[in-house]
Amino acid sequence: MPKIFGDHKALQANHDYAMGQGMKLSDFDFDLPEQLIALRPANPRPTSRMLVANGAALSDHHFADLPQFLRAGDLLVLNDTKVIPARLNGQRRRVSDNGETFAKVEATLLSCDAQGDWLALAKPGRRVKTGEVIVFDPELEAEVLEKSSDGIRLRFSKTGTAFDQQIARLGTMPLPPYIAAKRPADAQDNQDYQTVFARVSGAVAAPTASLHFDQALLDQLAGQGVNTTHVTLHVGAGTFLPVKTDDISEHKMHAEWGHVSPEAVAAIKQTKLRGGRVIPVGTTALRLVETAAQGDGEINPWTGETDIFIKPGFKFAVADGLITNFHLPKSTLMMLVSAFMGAQEIRDIYHYAIENRYRFFSYGDSSLLLPVGNDV
Repeated sequence: MPKIFGDHKALQANHDYAMGQGMKLSDFDFDLPEQLIALRPANPRPTSRMLVANGAALSDHHFADLPQFLRAGDLLVLNDTKVIPARLNGQRRRVSDNGETFAKVEATLLSCDAQGDWLALAKPGRRVKTGEVIVFDPELEAEVLEKSSDGIRLRFSKTGTAFDQQIARLGTMPLPPYIAAKRPADAQDNQDYQTVFARVSGAVAAPTASLHFDQALLDQLAGQGVNTTHVTLHVGAGTFLPVKTDDISEHKMHAEWGHVSPEAVAAIKQTKLRGGRVIPVGTTALRLVETAAQGDGEINPWTGETDIFIKPGFKFAVADGLITNFHLPKSTLMMLVSAFMGAQEIRDIYHYAIENRYRFFSYGDSSLLLPVGNDV
């Protein structure tokens, strides 16, 4: 039997601890066999496995079985962000008295600011200097505006649609580190690492819980009266950053840009009013709608950067259920699902998933989490 999390008797015995006060990073750790890390997704998409936590009951299914667990009047909240092929290979050009010199560099775009400049990670980054130009192609180059502990800031020679066209031609999908360490991105990832409803470009990581849908499944759900609405959260590379503080209350979340439209708010409010369940697809969609409901708990249209940190003790105002993949040990997403289902319940779910050989992380299997009171 794998060691899963460790000894947590204090968690169950101490109410303050269960509410997230004094919790340690080690409380969200577990041992995962390396062979359970998925390097490719299931094909067709809905053939991936789905672990259903229906209240306290756990059962094994496939994602194609999702309609069995949803009712007419339920609402799925989908993140329609579109992943850009954000990893670029180029050569940094340095001009000196001896002429021009070139050296290879890889740049992974992270986020775009209001001026259209991009924060990026450079590899190798130590020798990149402010003022240098990185040439990615005769049609695309970028000046290094500044260098900081967060990365380098780049101003590209093209903007808008012209920039998007060049990135689509030159870039590769920025696969998560635990996949990229095993294999390079290829042409298949351009399709696999994108949801079927992606439409708003800007993410550098996929909202992976949504990768299990195909259009036929969405049509089937609509046919039985399950509604959908879209929000946008541009998932950043910060989603893969490790938590470095042992006391989780000291962790500072990365910020990501999001938008909740008036139409999405109306759909959520109507669902609640009519007794339906609001079920975000993915932690990204959940974080965004809960951000839009901060304050008095009433969701309102919202646009901006969210750094919401959901951990045990958080009071959910919107989400009644959650569709999500299986997350990294000691990650903020493990803390989020622990807050949603309960810390002991998540330990049981992950123990079960490992014992039953579910595939983990971005290209892995799915789970449908329905807390007691919102279960089928």
